[in-house]
Amino acid sequence: MSFVEYGDTIKDGDTAIVFLGHESMFPVKVQHGTVTQTKYGVIRHSTDLIGKKYGSKVTCSKGGWVFILHPTPELWTMNLPHRTQILYSTDISIITMMLELKPGSIVCESGTGSGSLSHALIRTVAPTGHLYTVEFHQQRAEKAREEFREHGVEHLVTVTNQDVCKNGFGVSNIADAVFLDIPSPWEAIGHAKSALKAEGGRICSFSPCIEQVQRTCLAMEEYGFTEINTLEILLRVYNVRTISLQIPDLGKAAEDNSSTGFDSSNPSNQGSLCANLQQGTVQFKSGVPLREMVGHTGYLTFATKSLY
Repeated sequence: MSFVEYGDTIKDGDTAIVFLGHESMFPVKVQHGTVTQTKYGVIRHSTDLIGKKYGSKVTCSKGGWVFILHPTPELWTMNLPHRTQILYSTDISIITMMLELKPGSIVCESGTGSGSLSHALIRTVAPTGHLYTVEFHQQRAEKAREEFREHGVEHLVTVTNQDVCKNGFGVSNIADAVFLDIPSPWEAIGHAKSALKAEGGRICSFSPCIEQVQRTCLAMEEYGFTEINTLEILLRVYNVRTISLQIPDLGKAAEDNSSTGFDSSNPSNQGSLCANLQQGTVQFKSGVPLREMVGHTGYLTFATKSLY
C-alpha cells in the first residue's frame, strides 16, 4: 500500500480507511489477529480485511456493514490524528496550484505538523520529485517519519528536526517551491530564498493573523521577491434540494376574465382570481447555502524569487 500508488488488495500492515458514512470514517492499521470495534460490531482483520479488495463492503459482527477504502491524501486529511492545527483541502488545492507543482518538483516545507499538506505535496511531486520538510518539535518529527514509512512514501520525503528560522532547510539552490507554516515566517524568508533554485521559484506563507502577513510581505520585499500577493479562500457549501412552486396560468386567466367581463378590482372577485391562478405545481432542483459555514482559516501569501 502506498499513498501515491493504488493497490487492489488489502495487505497486512496497510493503512485503510473504514467508511461508515460521509460524516463517519476513521483510519485503521491492518494487522493479523487484530480486531476493530465499530458501532456495527467487530471487524476481524485476518478474515474480514486481509486479502479483500479495497472498496469492499464488509459485514460486521452485529450485521451492519462498512466500506474499506484505499487511503488518499484527501481522506487522510479528513481522518488523520491531529498533533497540530492542519490545512484542509480548500487551502491545499490553491497552494499546490499557485506554487506550480508537478511531478518531479522539489519542495521545501516548514513545519511538518500533522502531515496533512505533506501527503498532498508528496502525491503531487511523485514519482521523481522530493519533499524536504522541517519540524521544530522532535516528537512530531519522529511521528511524521513513522507515518511516511508506514504509508510507503519515505523515499519521497526527508524529515529534519531543527529550527528553520535559525538553521534553514538543510538544502541550497535545489527547490522549485517553498512553503512556510510557522509562527514567524518573516524570519525564514532568507533561508527560503537560499533553498530556491538560482533560476527562481515560488514561495507561499500561511498565517492566521494579518499582522504576520504584513511583516512577511516586508521581508519578501527586502529579499527581492516579486509578484507578492495575499489571498484568503472561503468555502461556501450549497445544499441541493427539490422544491415545489405553484404555476399560475396568467395568460388564460386574463383572457377568460376579459371575455366574461370579470372585474378584478371588486374585492369579492379576488378570491376567485387567486383560485384561477393556482393551476398546478412544478418541482425543480434548487441550491441553498448552509446557514453556517467555515470562516477564516488563514491568509496565503505568494511570491516569486526574482532572477535579478
